[in-house]
Amino acid sequence: MTLARLIGTVGGVGYLRPAPGTWGSLAALPLAWVLHSLGGFPLLAVSTVAVFVAGTWATSVMTAGQEDHDPSEIVVDEVAGQFIAIWAISYPAWAHGIEITALWPGWVAGFALFRLFDIIKPGPVGWADRRGDPLGVMLDDVIAGVFAAVGVVILAGFAHGVLGL
Repeated sequence: MTLARLIGTVGGVGYLRPAPGTWGSLAALPLAWVLHSLGGFPLLAVSTVAVFVAGTWATSVMTAGQEDHDPSEIVVDEVAGQFIAIWAISYPAWAHGIEITALWPGWVAGFALFRLFDIIKPGPVGWADRRGDPLGVMLDDVIAGVFAAVGVVILAGFAHGVLGL
């Protein structure tokens, strides 16, 4: 397996069926936990940037000369987006010395919201997906991850009464 394929498929996770994108998102969760456990939010944030850069490169190599700009086996984009969705719990856990596993509802909400936004592709998520290039492959999941992170923060606000409900 070439380095680009190893990165793009996240070690072969992208070949799991059905729903390789969901498998990629699921694979991101223990990776995010390990990164957060080792270095808190800063390591997760830096790793997200590294995954984005490596994923853009791997996608460009894997799709060079092909008509399909986003084959289903490429799931590194899901890892980048899912990492961003988890930022919504990683940062507060790191900043306040909370064990990140104690924020398990945020893990569930982050996963569910990210998958929802990645599948339905609202607004800018769909725009990025329609770019038809490796950057678009990565950006649609990054934007879906941002939407999911915002959703987790809003849900946490409701759950903790911060938003007055």
